[in-house]
Amino acid sequence: MIHGESYKPIIAEAAKMAVGEENIYERVFIFELLKDKNDPNAVAGAVGFSVRQPKFYVFKAKVVLLATGGATLLFRPRSTGEAAGRTWYAIFDTGSGYYMGLKAGAMLTQFEHRFIPFRFKDGYGPVG
Repeated sequence: MIHGESYKPIIAEAAKMAVGEENIYERVFIFELLKDKNDPNAVAGAVGFSVRQPKFYVFKAKVVLLATGGATLLFRPRSTGEAAGRTWYAIFDTGSGYYMGLKAGAMLTQFEHRFIPFRFKDGYGPVG
């Protein structure tokens, strides 16, 4: 059985094989989206910095996918003990992607939901 914390390494390995390790930038904190000067409704890239080294990055792109996650840590998780630190309560799901999208001019909808994992016997995490 694959548990929640096992998914990330499996998917990361598949991504590295598909994209090529030289095209992957890890531990880069993106803090701003760059607008396209020719199309005010398009995003043309992003800027960020390394969290491990004194490096600044400017990424130029034809397409930008904002996949920062939700805002699960705006609320305290109901899990206790071992389950409180599982992968689905990601520490980086702070809502920063919502902010960047809003600042870039995206229309944000469906903020009515809150992440509540289903509970099942002898298991941790979302199943639905």
